[in-house]
Amino acid sequence: MFSVTVRDHMMIAHSFRGEVFGPAQRLHGATYVVDATFRRQALDSDNLVVDIGRASEQLHAVLAELSYRNLDEVEEFTDVNTSTEALARVVADRLVSRIEAGDLGENARGLAGLSVTLHESHVAWASYERSL
Repeated sequence: MFSVTVRDHMMIAHSFRGEVFGPAQRLHGATYVVDATFRRQALDSDNLVVDIGRASEQLHAVLAELSYRNLDEVEEFTDVNTSTEALARVVADRLVSRIEAGDLGENARGLAGLSVTLHESHVAWASYERSL
C-alpha cells in the first residue's frame, strides 16, 4: 500500500457537555495540526498516490470551513461533542466528498483509503480512517 500525507492546521473554539470533560465543559480554544494520509494499492498512471498540491489545497479548504469558528455556534454541531475524534471524522468525510466531486483530480478516484489525524499537542492526537 502506498501513502501520501499532507499537513495543515486549524484553530477552533468549543465546549463539551458531560461531567467526563471536567473544565473543558467551559468554552475553550484548540489548535490542531492536521494530517491527511491518502492511500492506494497501486500508483496511478503518473506514478502518484495523489497530487500533493491538490491534496494540500483541499485539506486547507476543508479546514478553512472550521477554522476561527466557535463550533458550538455551528448548526451542524448542535448537540454534538466536537471531540478530537469526532472532528477527525468530519474532516475525513469532507475530504471524501471533495475526492468524489473530482476536486483532487480524476486519478484520486482510485484511492483506497484516507486517514485524518488531529494532533492536539506533541503528546496527544486522534485519528479517523475510512475506506474509499
